[in-house]
Amino acid sequence: MSFTSPILVGRERETEQLDRCLSAARQGRGGAVFLLGDPGIGKSRLSAECAYRAFDTGMTVLRGRGGNVSADIPFKPLCEALLSYSRTNPPPDDPALAPYLPALTRLVPEWRRAGIAGHLESVVVLAEAILRLLAVIGRDGGCLLILEDLHEADADTLAVVEYLADNLAETPALLLANLRSHAGPARAVAESCHLRRTAGLIDLAPLPPDQLARLTAACLDVSPEDLPRQLVGRLERDTAGVPFIVEELLAAMAGVGALERDGRRWRLNGDPAIDVPTTLVRSITLRAAHLGPSARDLLHTAAIFGSRFPVPVIQEAAGLDDREVMAFLRSATDARLITPDDSASDWYAFRHALMAEALLSALIPAERKLIARGAADALERLHPGLPGEWCQMAATLRLSAGDALGAAGLLADAGRRLLGDGAADLAVTLLDRAYGMLGSAPADLRASAIQGLLHALTESGEADRAYALAKDLPITGDLAMTIPHEIDLRTKLAWVAAEIGQTADGLAHVAAVRRLLDIGPDEARAAAIDVIEAQLIVPDHGVLQQSPQRMAAAETLVRRAAEVAERVPLPEVACQAWERMALFSRVRGFDEPDRCLTRVLTIADAHGLRLWKLRAMVRLAANHALRTGERDRLEEVGRAAERAGAISLVHTAQASLVMMAVLRGEYGEAHELAVPCVETTIRLGHTAYTQYLLLAQATLAAHQAKRADMELALERFRRWGGENSLHMPVVHGLCQATCALLEEDRDLCAEMLAKARDWEERNPTVYYLTGRYGIGVLMEVLAGRAGRAEWRAADVTSAAELAWNRHFLHLADAVLLGRDGDADGALAAFAAAAENGRPFPLARHLGLRLVAEAALADGWGEPLVWLRTAEEYFHQAGIPAVTGACRAMLRQAGAAVSQRRTGREQVPSRLRGQGVSVREYQVLTLLAERRGNVDIGKRLFISPRTVEKHVASLLHKTGLPDRAALYEHAAELMRRADAPS
Repeated sequence: MSFTSPILVGRERETEQLDRCLSAARQGRGGAVFLLGDPGIGKSRLSAECAYRAFDTGMTVLRGRGGNVSADIPFKPLCEALLSYSRTNPPPDDPALAPYLPALTRLVPEWRRAGIAGHLESVVVLAEAILRLLAVIGRDGGCLLILEDLHEADADTLAVVEYLADNLAETPALLLANLRSHAGPARAVAESCHLRRTAGLIDLAPLPPDQLARLTAACLDVSPEDLPRQLVGRLERDTAGVPFIVEELLAAMAGVGALERDGRRWRLNGDPAIDVPTTLVRSITLRAAHLGPSARDLLHTAAIFGSRFPVPVIQEAAGLDDREVMAFLRSATDARLITPDDSASDWYAFRHALMAEALLSALIPAERKLIARGAADALERLHPGLPGEWCQMAATLRLSAGDALGAAGLLADAGRRLLGDGAADLAVTLLDRAYGMLGSAPADLRASAIQGLLHALTESGEADRAYALAKDLPITGDLAMTIPHEIDLRTKLAWVAAEIGQTADGLAHVAAVRRLLDIGPDEARAAAIDVIEAQLIVPDHGVLQQSPQRMAAAETLVRRAAEVAERVPLPEVACQAWERMALFSRVRGFDEPDRCLTRVLTIADAHGLRLWKLRAMVRLAANHALRTGERDRLEEVGRAAERAGAISLVHTAQASLVMMAVLRGEYGEAHELAVPCVETTIRLGHTAYTQYLLLAQATLAAHQAKRADMELALERFRRWGGENSLHMPVVHGLCQATCALLEEDRDLCAEMLAKARDWEERNPTVYYLTGRYGIGVLMEVLAGRAGRAEWRAADVTSAAELAWNRHFLHLADAVLLGRDGDADGALAAFAAAAENGRPFPLARHLGLRLVAEAALADGWGEPLVWLRTAEEYFHQAGIPAVTGACRAMLRQAGAAVSQRRTGREQVPSRLRGQGVSVREYQVLTLLAERRGNVDIGKRLFISPRTVEKHVASLLHKTGLPDRAALYEHAAELMRRADAPS
């Protein structure tokens, strides 16, 4: 007879809280809840109740579980949860999820598309992928993700759980995780999330006496009044209010005849204090013993695996045939010790984790080691090479068997496999643990492990930690090794030093490698160190700061490395060499870098290096967009990166597309692309992409003369460390200087361009949209501070190849030619500018307004036509300062200027009802920025006295008492106008 309660007893308050969370998730307000409690307290039962309730309301339920053997298997609970969904569902077809599907194939291999490898850039990217998957799954009714026994999960699973808890608030999904209440990493995550108020925390207490009686009555299928009084007292004394122990003790008492059914009641026989086992361990071990010696041994082997175990492995370890194993499974299931595990075929689970622990506690340490060794041997026989998770599982068994060296070797192998698959974050966990276990291992084995760990740390963004580890590493003495191993290790150390800018230490390792190569020449290893030495001589951000001699030395190294790497072949080293050559040659223009990147593309394509191919494609497309103003190639390569799941490259392409949309005047599209992209990069902690996207948003506002929005975006840019980035000259030159020009503030424009130039002088950069080689040259020429010599100096730079810069340089050339009396030459240069400026409407029309001034003075071209064209553009764009400047110049030239009345629709209906005119509304918008009469007059090309009249009229029409009140009223109107509808 089963002594399990058919109902949940005593958890009314907790179920009400979970019901509220489920309801909120169905309405798109998701979250996370952690269930804490001692073993057997009812965490799994409450989780199951929550799952039933979610399912009844139409929510999709996903479930996964941790286990002590799975503690070294990355994402085991998450794999189970997603597999429970993927068995009956294909991968969702959703654009927001598409770039992250390749990352999800790390958990669900069945979703892998042909030709697309499962690539995982980082644990954070996988966490974002799961977050998006839950949002898509829950869109039509909500989703519940249950993770049980989180205290036995690996560190990477905990990192994903914490990410989900922090970001589920606006998704239709609830995360419910249960764990034991003892201190540990899982509890630390739960408490940290609770303190940040991103997750709820439910600490399950033991059942009080009245609820214990209700539970006992439910188990025995009687009313509480019909329970033997002595039985209730015994349960209160011996079970500590733990439901699982209650059920087990009832079963044990019934099993020895101490508790019998008498019609509709139950009675106690004899002295239960003597006849019934007084501990859970004795109860379970007795039930196992009743099954016979073979079944007991099988249960002990199963318990070595934890709460879940693979049947074929314990069968192999015991040497039993199929018939004997089937008999064992039936008898152990009937004894309510085990149950089939629905999450995987050929796996069973103990009915409760406490059962496995109880069976193991009855063994002496030597017995446990012997059983673990036999299980590990069986596992290796059944799965030669230990593919996938079996490697980590075998490592755990070897460690339980007392074979720390064997366990470390297996963990290191698993870590290197993950590193080879691009999962550096996951590899760090295993390699770190392996290295820590190799204290007395042979030097070469330790060197191999530390080399893998240094590589994984650097690839996962922990280069500082890798460098600190390397500093304390004794390469001689107790870590003495063979020459090839020392070369490989020192090469890795030099690379780590290069990645974090420790040039002196890196070059010291390079010199040591060179000495070792003199003893044992190896051109393949020499090619690898050549590329790293070139990076140390000329760092990524120091190309323009090096002497010609250092540049020549670095180029010689990478060319030699490329030649050897292509001949050996070493395709990845060859790609590294050609990519670095593309960086070095950027100072000479774009043609040579494009040839180098095309070579990377060819090598990567020939050797199936998909990510290297995509890297080259993204850089080639970005170069093409800058040179032409066209975006088609960027869009195409962005889609390719999405299909491959290369999230960093997706963000590179998207960031470039946002800035290109801004330059092309596609402001609505730029905004729609930038907002979700920057939200994602912030969640992922991708600082470089976040900085660039915030810069693009600031530029978007600046190019529409929205100074307040520009300053807001720049403030966010600064909070993300933008002031210390190489983007600062772009901030001054492309963003702030342009905004000043659109406000007709040439002094401020000149100041910003000077800031950009000064910053660039101190920190040379290959970010060429700084104004220095484009709009800055034109403004200096117009002001008479630059002539033909300065123009020629700018014209021969690499920056002059960019279409945006080329447009302004042609205009500067036209002004200089017109000033020299060469009208035909000026018109030819103007036509060339028009062709280069064709993709950029703002630059083209701003150029018309600026050059018309010089053309009027020098008597060439059609300045009146240009001014009318510019006036129309800026009027439609809602940029009054430039519109007014164009109209003023037309009047000064004696041209007729028609009055515009079409702007009245821009005046809010409430103000129109008060009789506020278009001009008064323009004054009011500037009052929102607390500008004075003189400043407003300059921007609207009216006198301060006229401004004062408009202010007086506004006070009269709005009924406000004074100018201060008008300031506040104007600011509030602007906030409402900017608020989303």
